[in-house]
Amino acid sequence: MDYQGDIIRPPSEAFSLILQVTTGCSHNHCTFCGAYHDKPFGIKPWSQIKIDLDFAATWCRRHHPTLFLADGDALALDHAQLIRLLQQIRHQLPWIRRVSSYATCQNILAKTEADLNEYKQLGLSRLYMGLETGHDPTLRAIAKGVDSAQMIKAGQRVRAAEIFLSVTCLLGIAGPENSQDHARATARALNHMQPHQIAVLTLMLLPNTPLYRLMRAGRFALPDPVQLFQELHCLLAHLEGFRTQFHANHASNYFSLSGRLPKDRERMLATIDQALAGLLPLKPELLRAL
Repeated sequence: MDYQGDIIRPPSEAFSLILQVTTGCSHNHCTFCGAYHDKPFGIKPWSQIKIDLDFAATWCRRHHPTLFLADGDALALDHAQLIRLLQQIRHQLPWIRRVSSYATCQNILAKTEADLNEYKQLGLSRLYMGLETGHDPTLRAIAKGVDSAQMIKAGQRVRAAEIFLSVTCLLGIAGPENSQDHARATARALNHMQPHQIAVLTLMLLPNTPLYRLMRAGRFALPDPVQLFQELHCLLAHLEGFRTQFHANHASNYFSLSGRLPKDRERMLATIDQALAGLLPLKPELLRAL
């Protein structure tokens, strides 16, 4: 398989076959993200994608029931390219039961609901979208390129196509001063989207990012752990009664939290209360990672 640069995939795609169809990220301006700063965005030639599919058809049949389209956003492919790709995956890898991809808000909105319905019929059944925050001032500050209304519209469009929607949120991204506003606004956006899965990570500042440079210049600060736990508590408490998987068990978090809403809400809130009271063992800093 031809892999260019570091390959990043969601934790739930750990056992998936990775097919790299683009390099980099089609947006690549988020101030907190250092994943693709050294990798210009591009769409790989069909000739290379076909070679990788031929390899997978020969060697990967027994080990990979799911497939993840890398890098940052396969939905940057135009409609005809994506249809061709999904048709070829179905033809050459008929045992694949789920195709997934990251998806930016911008590229979701560039697709019609009919487009997304067609992708679903051809096997694209899961999309991972980075909301990060529903707080519009913070969305502007981190250069996401969209506002919360557009994020909500994109999430609802994915849901309308009956594609599994996993949405990522970032604790700490608004700094200490806007922490609670960020938590409440993010909960509001999620309530409108009603994703199938919510994944909560904690911001870790990477040296190759603009946000890290702002921190070094004294123009941004991370909330302390207590503020982060209060932020998580506020976010969870303000989610309404839709059914979803809620995971705050990423390696960046100080402790693991996972359950289903609404049935596990009180249990998870009680766990956060334990952390706030200093009664819960926390992950050492050296073990936290992206």
